[in-house]
Amino acid sequence: MKLILARVILPTVLLHFAFSGCRVNLSLTALSLHASPFTVGAIASMLAILPMTFAVGAGRFIDRIGPRKPMLLGAMMELAGLILGYLAPQIEVLFVVSALAGSGFMLFHIAINHATGELGAPEDRMKNFSILALGFSTANFLGPTVSGFAIDLIGNRNTFLMLACSAAAALIVIFTIGVRIPPAVHAEAAPGKRRIADLFRIPGLRHVLMVSAVLSMAWDMFTFLVPIYGTQIGLSASQIGVILGAFGAAIFTVRMILPLVVKRIGQWRMLSIAMLATGAMLFVFPFFTALPLLMLIAFLLGIGLGGAQPMIMSLVMIHAPAGRGGEAVGVRTLLLNCSQAGIPLLFGALGAAFGMAPVFWAMALMLTGGGYFLRKPPDSTA
Repeated sequence: MKLILARVILPTVLLHFAFSGCRVNLSLTALSLHASPFTVGAIASMLAILPMTFAVGAGRFIDRIGPRKPMLLGAMMELAGLILGYLAPQIEVLFVVSALAGSGFMLFHIAINHATGELGAPEDRMKNFSILALGFSTANFLGPTVSGFAIDLIGNRNTFLMLACSAAAALIVIFTIGVRIPPAVHAEAAPGKRRIADLFRIPGLRHVLMVSAVLSMAWDMFTFLVPIYGTQIGLSASQIGVILGAFGAAIFTVRMILPLVVKRIGQWRMLSIAMLATGAMLFVFPFFTALPLLMLIAFLLGIGLGGAQPMIMSLVMIHAPAGRGGEAVGVRTLLLNCSQAGIPLLFGALGAAFGMAPVFWAMALMLTGGGYFLRKPPDSTA
């Protein structure tokens, strides 16, 4: 079991390293080409607009055939996008790069979470998702940090090539390891009779999906606005990468101790605390311009947001109907992609009109309000 989980994590680290680095490089490449904040937001939104349209269908597809082939296809799509970014680093092409990279990683993300949920006994899910999340955290730290330094040293174009090498390595690992996931239990209803609304009628699943959407909005807003805010206050690409790296390092740190903390506090209460803490950090972030303080706040933000994903994925798999785990993950991904598509456009436009501070404050208000209303668990099952 441990060997199989390790083999699942390795391609996750490699592909997510490429994806998280691509997000930073897309924004900074567009800014280097003198794109406006709204245009940068439009490019960033393409990471999610196309994936948003077929996330649920992808989840149902994975329920039927298993995760390995979708993992391969996702890695190939992301690799193609990064190579295109290297070959033609132009504003128009960046929209296509963003769509390919986002779609590929979305497909891989649903498949890898479905695979992790099927490994081991149900009581192992929280631990397994925490271990997988450590893999994501490692890449989330290395991707922006390494990409920031690479942009300063070798330029935006060659950074795309560097990231493509990581995606190619992930593809090779997926193709060669041959991990066998236990067959999933098929849903009783025929595929044509499945409805997303049925999933939202399950109270625990409905609550965790909505909490996931709000926390995803905060995550996407922060990673999107930091390059813009950092550029406005005169930070270099490597300094911006260090801030995002501090965010990733905190995520890794909190996920190492998460299973122990959850046993004492409970998953729903931890989600409430995460929303309140994240709201507070987002509120104070635009008051500072010094790199050490921005790194500290980013680290605290990472602690608030970092523990949420493993708990959310565990709760999704707990409350999903038998044989519809992939579909439930697909619905969560749909909500996340709505956030990833809308947040850059909305906050890019608001930032261009009113400046960065009101955007941070609006998201902080939403999070603290959500954390307050979530202080009482929605059910007694978690």
